[in-house]
Amino acid sequence: MLIILFFVFGCVFVDRLTISFLFPMIAADLKLSNVHLGTLSAVLALTWALSGAGLGAIADRFNIRKPMLILSILVFSLFSALSGLVSGFAMLLIFRALMGIAEGPVLPIAQSLMVERSQPQRRGFNMGLIQGAAPGLLGGIIAPPLIIYLAQKWGWSMAFHLTAVPGIILAWLIYRYVNGKKDPAFSAAPAGKAAYGELFKIKNVALCILISCVFVTWFMIIITFTPNFLVTDRGFGEGTMGGIMSAIGAAWVFWGVAVPAISDRLGRKPTLIFFSLLAVCCPLFLSYVANPWLLGVLVFLSYTGLGCFTLFMATIPSETVSPARIATALGLVMGIGEVIGGCLAPFIAGLIADRYGLVSVMWLAAAGAVCAGVLSCFLDETAPAVVNRRAVKPAGVADV
Repeated sequence: MLIILFFVFGCVFVDRLTISFLFPMIAADLKLSNVHLGTLSAVLALTWALSGAGLGAIADRFNIRKPMLILSILVFSLFSALSGLVSGFAMLLIFRALMGIAEGPVLPIAQSLMVERSQPQRRGFNMGLIQGAAPGLLGGIIAPPLIIYLAQKWGWSMAFHLTAVPGIILAWLIYRYVNGKKDPAFSAAPAGKAAYGELFKIKNVALCILISCVFVTWFMIIITFTPNFLVTDRGFGEGTMGGIMSAIGAAWVFWGVAVPAISDRLGRKPTLIFFSLLAVCCPLFLSYVANPWLLGVLVFLSYTGLGCFTLFMATIPSETVSPARIATALGLVMGIGEVIGGCLAPFIAGLIADRYGLVSVMWLAAAGAVCAGVLSCFLDETAPAVVNRRAVKPAGVADV
């Protein structure tokens, strides 16, 4: 199941990020600007957020995670393919909005399934594989050069059409091999209603929501504007841009697994603080390092945010709330973060970029990572190994 869910969430990000990789070509054909790019990212993030919070809660309450996951995959694959048929901005915007509705519940459902089937000492690692490594490997390493190659050979429309194929295969694999029923140990507490107000009162959940808002801002600005920034402002060729984006993807995979695994041993809180502050450097390197090879290395070392995403968007909330509320809590953290950081931030960044240049939005991304590091200082530790060590230590000291 871990392997299937790995490819499912990776496929989500291939479809989501294809618009950024192809935008230099699409913009030339459809006469689009940075504001249009920001708006396309924003509307998908908004519909993703609303459906993630709402449909995640519905999947929890009615225990329909498997059929909802299958339907979501088929629908977002369809609208990703249809994006290749557009002849203007309005239709592209509609298809991206509908795609976001379908993609929203995928992460809460996938992570709630993984929480139930992971041993506590491997929970962060397994969740990191899905949320950190999968999008990085498929959406960050494989997709940029492949999508650009397909677009250069057959046109950007065909590149969009071909993104539907993996989704159809994965939907069948889920139907055939994934058990969507709740584990009995996680079904003891009744699901009941969503009770969002109660979740807001939980300190860790509230902090994770705030961290999500500022860290998703960091992510969306980098992933949305970097391809166009590297080509139009920095003067790199499309091939070089694809290589640098692949370096981002490699970092996405490595840190997506490494950061949660480190947190299993050292704790969620100190890990999140350190790697959030390291992520501040990434947009600054993209802005000022001239040598593409050196830039690729520095980007790899500093693009640590997606490993942090697993912690504040999945692991910490799932270890904080009751088992019956996991998908609801994850949908809430992801949903609000997507509205603020994924919807409002790219739109505002597009306006700023058209007025002050794309380098200005890279500073906005850096500020988001700084805020995430500061907010992380106020979290309560949830890593089982660390919490258990702290619980045992006083007893051991007393016995000496």
